[in-house]
Amino acid sequence: QVQLVESGGGLVEPGGSLRLSCAASISIFSTHNMAWYRQAPGKQRELVAAITPAGSTNYVDSVKGRFTISRDNAKNTMYLQMNLVKPDDTAVYYCNARRLLHTYWGQGTQVTVSS
Repeated sequence: QVQLVESGGGLVEPGGSLRLSCAASISIFSTHNMAWYRQAPGKQRELVAAITPAGSTNYVDSVKGRFTISRDNAKNTMYLQMNLVKPDDTAVYYCNARRLLHTYWGQGTQVTVSS
């Protein structure tokens, strides 16, 4: 069983930066597709960024050029660097790991962008 724990959320002003972390309980980055999702109040959960075991990345259009997904295999930790944040980035951010029929979620971390 894989456990994922997010951290790093909080309140940030528009134009600011924040880095989210997702710590995995075991080493999974070489076998699992990893991703960050977010869910704003009243909206569906959406994919924000993803990274494959080979290191390929993709992003939703709204965050391209502002967010960067990365991972540290030695620390079993994935990151989401969020720059130039906007009020529309306000949401609960979730870490996700997926391999074949198995999907794992973290508990989420709240990000609020407001002045």
